[in-house]
Formats: sequence, structure tokens, C-alpha cells
Amino acid sequence: QGQLVESGGGAVQAGGSLRLSCAASGYTNLISMAWFRQAPGKKREGVAAIDGFSRTTYAESVKDRFTISKDNAKRSLYLEMNSLKPEDTAMYYCAGSLAYELREPLREYSYNNWGQGTQVTVSA
Repeated sequence: QGQLVESGGGAVQAGGSLRLSCAASGYTNLISMAWFRQAPGKKREGVAAIDGFSRTTYAESVKDRFTISKDNAKRSLYLEMNSLKPEDTAMYYCAGSLAYELREPLREYSYNNWGQGTQVTVSA
């Protein structure tokens, strides 16, 4: 059984930056990957995704502030988050799929492998 482990979360002030990492172990190959987040009392939402052709998709709320990338050799996924806002506060989850491309890359049903999450807290 594979495992996705997120790291890099923490507490920052508004306007600050964080870099999240997700390490995949035990998987033969996860092709398309994404970051989701869930704030208290809210549904989990897709933040950014990258498919097997390295095409990226972003939620409107994070465009031009967040950048998703992956390193296949290191089997790792990253999320660079800049200009953070209090509304970015949430638990951030890494997700993976064996598909090269996904019809809806920011939807939960597109992924069947999930990490446990890392907390990001942004104060005003």
C-alpha cells in the first residue's frame, strides 16, 4: 500500500509564503497529482493540479499566487504559496491518480490516493 505524506505547513502572517511538499512512497507510479484544502466547516476544495503532461490547473482563488510542481525522480509534489491570505487557512491535502489526464482535475472523485494533510494558518 502506498503512502502520501505532506509537510511544510505552518503559521504565517498575511502576505507571507510557504512551500508545501508531498512525498510518495510505495506507489509504482502516481501520474496526475493535486493539492486540496479544507477549512473548518467547509467542504474540501481543489486548489491546484498537475497532470501527466505537466499541464496545470488552478482554482481562481489562488491563481497568480500559488504554483504547483512535481519532481518525478524524487516522487514529490510541491505547492509554492505566496501572498497568503487569512482565507487560505486550511488543512492542505495531497492527492494522486494513475491517470495521465483527468476530466476534472480539481474534483475529489478524480483521485483515489490521499495524504493525511498539513495545516496552514494565515493570520491577519
